[in-house]
Amino acid sequence: MYSIDKSNKRSLSSYTYEVKRHQGKKSYPHVLNFYSISPTEEITIDEFESFAFDRMQVLKALEGAILRNKEEEEIKKHIENVSNTWLPLHSNESDKGYSLQEERRKDHISHFILRLVYSRTENLRAWFLKYECALFKLRFSRENKDERLSFLKDENITWKNLSKAERESMANELRWSSNFDEETFFEIDFEKVPDLVARRAVYLKKGKAYVPMTDLLSLVMYEFRQRLSKALDLASKSFITSRNERIMPMLNEIIKQYDGRTQTSNYSVGDDPTSDSVHQLVEHFPLCMQHLYQNLRENLHLKHFARIQFNLFLKGIGLTVDEALAFWKKSFSNIDDAKFQKDYAYNIRHNYGAEGKRQDYKPLNCMSIITKQRPNSGQIHGCPFREFSQSNLRSKLVQMGVRNEEHIREILSLTEREHYQVACTKYFEITKGLLDDNDENIIETIEHPNEYLKASISLKKNRMKMNNKDDK
Repeated sequence: MYSIDKSNKRSLSSYTYEVKRHQGKKSYPHVLNFYSISPTEEITIDEFESFAFDRMQVLKALEGAILRNKEEEEIKKHIENVSNTWLPLHSNESDKGYSLQEERRKDHISHFILRLVYSRTENLRAWFLKYECALFKLRFSRENKDERLSFLKDENITWKNLSKAERESMANELRWSSNFDEETFFEIDFEKVPDLVARRAVYLKKGKAYVPMTDLLSLVMYEFRQRLSKALDLASKSFITSRNERIMPMLNEIIKQYDGRTQTSNYSVGDDPTSDSVHQLVEHFPLCMQHLYQNLRENLHLKHFARIQFNLFLKGIGLTVDEALAFWKKSFSNIDDAKFQKDYAYNIRHNYGAEGKRQDYKPLNCMSIITKQRPNSGQIHGCPFREFSQSNLRSKLVQMGVRNEEHIREILSLTEREHYQVACTKYFEITKGLLDDNDENIIETIEHPNEYLKASISLKKNRMKMNNKDDK
């Protein structure tokens, strides 16, 4: 349960959240954690927000790496780098210069904050469960044998060891293990190791699976998944009855991380872009904006939602309201000035907060484009990776220079599984030649069209600098 300490009412930032704390002489003896005991200590609002955000960065990076079928070692290396930036967690054998207790405190509390956030719906719970399991698996694999066994002992997790007589009675069945003579085997209910059963990696007899110590990870992951799944169900029920007027806005803001980051960054490309210079940036546009731009050039018109999507994108790169008006006027060249002013100019200025309630609208992020205002027949806005048929998307990819059949199949497969942003990021890597350049390979999933454009421009500039150095 989370509650607010109102003892200090000077400002909102002085409120603190009470969280249960693990008691004992040493709060966090291990880097590994089953998160069975809620933390109890007071944390500031700043910590509450930053802890949640930082853990989110790690989980989102892990999601992107897994969905894009990166090699296991590449995932480990990448998540290690991301974790060191956002959520460092060093082992006991690490340099003692690290504040191990502070690192583990942050890990512990951030897990419980996101557990509350992600308990709200079945889809959110499934997402959180999947990637928390993946993160724990990476951490468990990283620890040495002694640390793993010490952690399991402290958690009172034990399994039945086969006696010498039992080992000998099943020697022929168990001898597939390369280290049979030295190996320890556990007798487990077979449903607790579904991955090993599916791979036919264990001997089964009368509902029991005989698991070697070398497959200890499967047993531990079953325990972790079962415990977290039950905890999420409990948190879901608690969430319904514990809606707090102060904490709810914070939880709503955090949940936006699942729907695509709230973009507050400045995506301006510099050099004060003008209506005449937009065409120079087209090579850096993501597929959704390239599609709109091409249709605008061909038809000299875009419908309402397509105009909003593209106009806010142009606003994001730094086009002023006056330059935006000039761009659209030139683009709608078959419409006279009076009609343009009457039917289109108001909405363009409205996007910039210059009309109506004068709201400063932000460029649409990927999730907004994917999920909101889906296009009907005859409309072309939205995300091509979601809205195009497989055949149309294939044709579009070929048109945009994706000729490798394996690459095309990979993108189409991602869209079939509804990983539209991952497909877009894969498209970026392919069209920018990153797959053959490990130093520049971006593994984070692109969340915003303007983020895509800025990354493309930055990549081009960096390559130009490198080429200039080589020439010298």
